[in-house]
Amino acid sequence: MKRTLLREAAERDVERGFSHYLEEAGADIALAFIEEIDTALEHIERHPGTGSPRYGELFDFPGLRCWLVSRFPYALFYVEHDEYLDVIRVLHQQSEIPAQLPIE
Repeated sequence: MKRTLLREAAERDVERGFSHYLEEAGADIALAFIEEIDTALEHIERHPGTGSPRYGELFDFPGLRCWLVSRFPYALFYVEHDEYLDVIRVLHQQSEIPAQLPIE
């Protein structure tokens, strides 16, 4: 099992999502959001190859994968390395995804 490392931008994305749900829907929903993010991270740690390579292919970003978060309209964007998973962003699915992904 590989460990995940969240970039600062990904951490900010999660914090923003939590704050949004806390304000708009209350503590129970905000905590459920965090639980689903954790579940998604655990899944890609165990099965890193299951994320979709669609965005990586679309934007010519080798190795970029996307995994959808259950129950919430968010997606994890990550790259698998030998020792770890680099979680680049955690984005709302209706956001301007191409503008928010670093093209490396």
